[in-house]
Amino acid sequence: MNPSTALARVLVDELARCGLAEAVVAPGSRSTPLALALVAHPGIRVHVRVDERSASFLALGLARASRRPVAVVCTSGTAAANFHPAVMEADESGVPLLVLTADRPPELRGTGANQTVDQIGLYGGAVRMFAEVGTPDPVPGMVAYWRSLCCRAWGAAIGGRPGPVHLNVAFREPLTPDEPAVAPTWTAPLDGRGDNGPWISRPGPLTEPAPLVLPDVERGVIVCGDGDYDPVPFLALSEVTGWPLLAEPTSNARRVGAVSTYRQLLASPGFAAEHTPELVVSVGRPNLSRQILAYLRRAERHVVVTAGALGDPAASLANAFSDPARTATDVVAAVAPPAGLSWEEPRRTDWSRAWERAEAAAREAVDGVLDADEALSEPRLARDLVSQLAAGSLLFAGSSMPIRDLDATMRARCGLRLVGNRGVSGIDGTVSTAIGAALAHQSEDGGQAYALLGDLAMLHDQNGLIIGPGEPSPDLAIIVVNNDGGGIFSGLEQAGHPDFERVFGTPHGVSMEKVAAVADLPYTRVEWATDLPKALLGEGLRIVEVCTTRAGSAALRRRIQDAVDTAVNALP
Repeated sequence: MNPSTALARVLVDELARCGLAEAVVAPGSRSTPLALALVAHPGIRVHVRVDERSASFLALGLARASRRPVAVVCTSGTAAANFHPAVMEADESGVPLLVLTADRPPELRGTGANQTVDQIGLYGGAVRMFAEVGTPDPVPGMVAYWRSLCCRAWGAAIGGRPGPVHLNVAFREPLTPDEPAVAPTWTAPLDGRGDNGPWISRPGPLTEPAPLVLPDVERGVIVCGDGDYDPVPFLALSEVTGWPLLAEPTSNARRVGAVSTYRQLLASPGFAAEHTPELVVSVGRPNLSRQILAYLRRAERHVVVTAGALGDPAASLANAFSDPARTATDVVAAVAPPAGLSWEEPRRTDWSRAWERAEAAAREAVDGVLDADEALSEPRLARDLVSQLAAGSLLFAGSSMPIRDLDATMRARCGLRLVGNRGVSGIDGTVSTAIGAALAHQSEDGGQAYALLGDLAMLHDQNGLIIGPGEPSPDLAIIVVNNDGGGIFSGLEQAGHPDFERVFGTPHGVSMEKVAAVADLPYTRVEWATDLPKALLGEGLRIVEVCTTRAGSAALRRRIQDAVDTAVNALP
């Protein structure tokens, strides 16, 4: 077996022993050994994409939804640079990603050789681990080195703070499995451990971290930000203490009992002024709204909980925690209710009852404004979409206005998993991420999958719709809000600038019907709210378009806030 083939097969075999089940390959010459080793492995499902950026975000979506590392492979040169946005998102959102970039051997670097760039440490501090694997040589210790390196990379990806790792793999020709004229004699068998296990086994945390017993205060608030953690303990904490729970959509904590209108309540000056908290307990990344950030700054004490889905929560204390307002007074791995409270008799106070009354009034106000018009507005689309999805469904939310409209209008409910690229909140790769998340979700849970995106996000990642014959394809309805440009800017300070429309509005004049035609996908356009349930039906990858106006949507959001202000101010 030639050296490049031997290295690739050992790397792939060891990663599979660690648990690798999904890989995405972008075609290229120098990465041939890795690509062929992956497609030959019976335990790994391989996806092929011609666009490296699309490939990397597809891998990101697969890893996010499956909660397991996914490998993404490319050739040398600019191909590796196109992975960078996905690596940045994986870093900030804590998604385990195995980035395998093929490279030229050392003798070709710095010589002007074709498709050769400096790939050493290409992603900087955005990766949990980087290793230059080196060229494969038949010398003692090489097989143990390759296999132990894979285990280290896997451990770094899923460790205390999950995230991306980067292995740069140099291959010399021949790149295909054909034997060279003189096959090298390996100094040790290429096989792994005899029990089919990984070279290095890693037991889980031996003990659970000791929780911080929270102080017994009345005016407490729980804030659940974006993140992949178990929300149940925080819902239980809210129930036993009577502290309101404010949950961003991608926290998956907006279930029965959570405050669904906190965004408007905290934007109401009178309410916010009268409801200053003594204590805030936050988990995840609470950074979606200015209202939450302002509220965090008013708390007397702010306890940050570093809960995680994959790693040891205690280990993440030394690495990173979310404190965007820089108000944290305590950072802990877990919390416990104040001493003396009973799960059998949840506490109700003037504070908790005030929040309950405000939530009821604000909810009625929001729904009243939305229901006044049967035309499908952007906020109503977000609310109705969440309400109509079956239990067990997955919804991917695009950045910009889709996630904010969900935050502002979705009612509390159970049985829905909501994800999005909230790490960097970029426009990159949203279609590809949604497809990857849908593929992983349906592979494991079999539920329906949906995505709510803006028109610019769709146009920015049209290549994600191109899936070759025979490639795994999801059952995914992509609902696109087409307001002919960048809707989020219509609600920001830039809206009053004389050059707003050209520089920020960026109209494009493209119908999503044309986008669907290019990808040969089914297409539906919806205008009325009553037609949405039927439009969501179907199988396979498909596009549903809802056309709106940016100015009209901004005005509607202002009316919603005015209605909430009026309702809350009228409370006794």
